[in-house]
Amino acid sequence: MASMQLSAELAKTVAFLAFSLLSILLIILFLYVFGTVVSFLIFYIKESVHSSGRPPVAATVFHQLIFFKTLFDYHTNLARKNKTFRMIKPSHSDIYTTDPANIEHFMKSNFSNYTRGEFNRNVMKDLFGDGIFSVDGEKWRHQRKLASYEFSTKVLRDFSSVVFRAKAANLAKKIAQEARTAASVDIQDLFMKVTLDSIFKVGFGFDLDTLSGSDEFAASFSRAFDDSNHIVFLRFSDIFWEAKRYFNIGKEKQLKRNLKVIDEFVFRLISRKREKMNTSTEEVSILQKLSGMLTSNLTEDCVDFFFQKTKEDILSRFVLTSKKDSEMTDRYLRDIILNFLIAGKDTTANTLSWFFYMLCKSPLVQEKIVAEIEDLTASQNRDDSSIDEFMLNLTEEVLDSMHYLHATLTETLRLFPAVPVGGKFAEEDDVLPDGFKVKKGDGVNYLTYTMGRMAFIWGEDAEEFRPERWIMNGAFHPESPFKFVAFNVGPRICLGKDFAYRQMKILAATLLHFFKFKLKDESYIATYKTMFTLHMDNGLPVIPIPRFS
Repeated sequence: MASMQLSAELAKTVAFLAFSLLSILLIILFLYVFGTVVSFLIFYIKESVHSSGRPPVAATVFHQLIFFKTLFDYHTNLARKNKTFRMIKPSHSDIYTTDPANIEHFMKSNFSNYTRGEFNRNVMKDLFGDGIFSVDGEKWRHQRKLASYEFSTKVLRDFSSVVFRAKAANLAKKIAQEARTAASVDIQDLFMKVTLDSIFKVGFGFDLDTLSGSDEFAASFSRAFDDSNHIVFLRFSDIFWEAKRYFNIGKEKQLKRNLKVIDEFVFRLISRKREKMNTSTEEVSILQKLSGMLTSNLTEDCVDFFFQKTKEDILSRFVLTSKKDSEMTDRYLRDIILNFLIAGKDTTANTLSWFFYMLCKSPLVQEKIVAEIEDLTASQNRDDSSIDEFMLNLTEEVLDSMHYLHATLTETLRLFPAVPVGGKFAEEDDVLPDGFKVKKGDGVNYLTYTMGRMAFIWGEDAEEFRPERWIMNGAFHPESPFKFVAFNVGPRICLGKDFAYRQMKILAATLLHFFKFKLKDESYIATYKTMFTLHMDNGLPVIPIPRFS
């Protein structure tokens, strides 16, 4: 009986302590929320009262959270009233602009005054770490220099073209197979897989083959990465995300699980790359020892060949550099890989998804592209057994001559840019070309998605899908990069722009030559999922109709 009473007393004590701890945690959470709201109100009143020369206050961070699912269209509605405006957050003001002159100012002319900023780094660091998209200063220059060298080499250009053609052929064959057995395919899912396979081969030197569905671990990684992209972007609108991360609840708990999957996959990749490169180094060493048995020229050619094969992909150069630089740890390499992934996988796959969506909505445009492909490749054979043969006709010269296809891809990017919003932070006070004052600590953002819909930039037909706006005298005619900001601008302009166009043109030309596409549901209206890249929500179900008999 005494032991039972003791157990009952112990249970009561434990319950009381648990209740007390929970009460303390709730009080702390309440004080945190209350303090945040009060500080926000004080800052909001201060910014509203002292607003002389400042952009008009159009909304608050709470409005961003309310309209998060349609955030980029919400920005567009605000920009129709004011080309430049502000949103208030508890810690600072975020300035948003659609004015090309302003964008040229803070992205190029006064580039040194605008950085990623501690706020952005804090939001992004769990996923992107010290990768090129989230850092400034020496780390940015270091990664930019190495990547710039790689993108300028003929070796990488030739290697990537071979990979893009092989992956496009694989995709066309898979769609041909699916067309015989299924009423429709989710073409966005296929683009996500084929671009993931491509970036892993070109960027990291590995064949994943997620298109065949043979690597479930890679597929899990891809899903975790896409979901993390969405959750991290949500942080910009959720002022309580740090508290959620601390208590490991909600989306932050999900992000933590995702990051574990991502890190396990990427660190395994780095380990395999090091092993592969060590093997190649040993082979080169053997060749050098055999130099007395071979002519000097032959030995030099063999050594160059092995080093070239070792460094075909981008990751190899970073791994080689890490052997001489102790700061380039595996964690740093992990960050570099994930940044290249979002640049090489998401942007291309998303653009192609919107491209095919618009072609299904604009069948005349689709057929004009097909006519251009036929004219330039002189290929009438559309039997699916001739896919590999068709790839041989897609030479660099032919791709460069596809002006209407290039224009249609560019028109897609105008309305559906791969990165819908970009921004920096002001290090010092400044004045924008439109006369509005910028304070130290302000976020300054350009609205790429919104700019594509602005009549003052593109004319009264700004919201119409019209590839012809990019054609002059039968050839593609580019616009100012500060007007068309889809590939970023200034010193941070996208290094992979030409690679992206080449891959998209190869994939688009191949699929459109062999198939006609229409939406599974002709009334379907595609929507985006709000994240760093303009990902199409719920996929894109299309019906591929073989053009061959």
